[in-house]
Amino acid sequence: MKILHTADIHLKCFGDERWVALKTIIEIAKKERIDILVVSGDLFDAETDTENLRPKIQEVFSNNDFKIVLIPGNHDCTVCQGMYFGSDATLLTDLAKPFEQDNVRIWGLPFEEITTEEIIEKLAFLKNKLDKEHINILLHHGELLDAFFSRRDFGDEGEQRYLPLKLSYFKDMKLDYVLSGHFHSNFRVWTFAGGGFFVYPGSPISITKKETGQRKLNLFEVGKDPAPYLLETPYFEEVTITLDPFEEDHPLEIVKEELGKVKPVAHVILMINGYINGTKIGMTEDSFAKAVQEETKNKCETHFEFKDVKAILENDLFKSYLEKLETRGFTDERKVQLRDLAIKAMMESNA
Repeated sequence: MKILHTADIHLKCFGDERWVALKTIIEIAKKERIDILVVSGDLFDAETDTENLRPKIQEVFSNNDFKIVLIPGNHDCTVCQGMYFGSDATLLTDLAKPFEQDNVRIWGLPFEEITTEEIIEKLAFLKNKLDKEHINILLHHGELLDAFFSRRDFGDEGEQRYLPLKLSYFKDMKLDYVLSGHFHSNFRVWTFAGGGFFVYPGSPISITKKETGQRKLNLFEVGKDPAPYLLETPYFEEVTITLDPFEEDHPLEIVKEELGKVKPVAHVILMINGYINGTKIGMTEDSFAKAVQEETKNKCETHFEFKDVKAILENDLFKSYLEKLETRGFTDERKVQLRDLAIKAMMESNA
């Protein structure tokens, strides 16, 4: 049996990039001939989106060759028990009522604002329901406290804790997989001491600028390890270019070359720092920045922290320093470090 696992699509509008990402996931599910698509919460961005988009979701989640199992996340409609999401879809809101197919049981632990004691009680209840005759999978939407997370890993959620779990809570439980959602940043897997896996797939499309890098799904055959499946959906990519005034290539060509390495679906956040030699390239700081903006127009967000150091490069004291640097037995990397320290010191002195 093949399972495709995703979460945190945060649908808002029909036909937008997030909607296209969902349709992409459905096409991948068909192509890979999966048996079950799992959505571990936050299919929608807000309760109003749940109601507005549900008729369209019903179309997408019907007449497929696979089943779709989902749980509510903290952004989804909190009162959704009994809602119809399509002929292939099963919404799990009751921990006592799993989805079953062949020898697989999928249990749902959707997001709730409950205490740690209540979470442990729920897992104790589930532990008594599990047996070795089935492959047991738990869907969860919330935080794993064993992992090092920053607030940026969950989107714009503030400081509240969201259904937090620890790996130790699953000790001696007959769980083969915990397929979770809420962690946006990237694909992550933890292994239980007695076997089994805890998996975050990451968001399948960048929801905020904090979620950088190509997006992934979790695709696996039951009984085997979870595995990342690369998506061609929009994502944010941070590109930092540190300019070297001694580089032979024109800095504008360097920018073009680096941007050419990024996939077309990426929304680039471009940071340009370092130094230029305005005399050598025949440009001022202003004209170079404008040239970069013209080259990247409507392609990326640009941030500039570079400086023109032509005055320092033409300074006799600095030239003498470079000559002495060449006589020492430093590596090329160390020479660049010392050269940049000298530039920085002279800039501060001039200021």
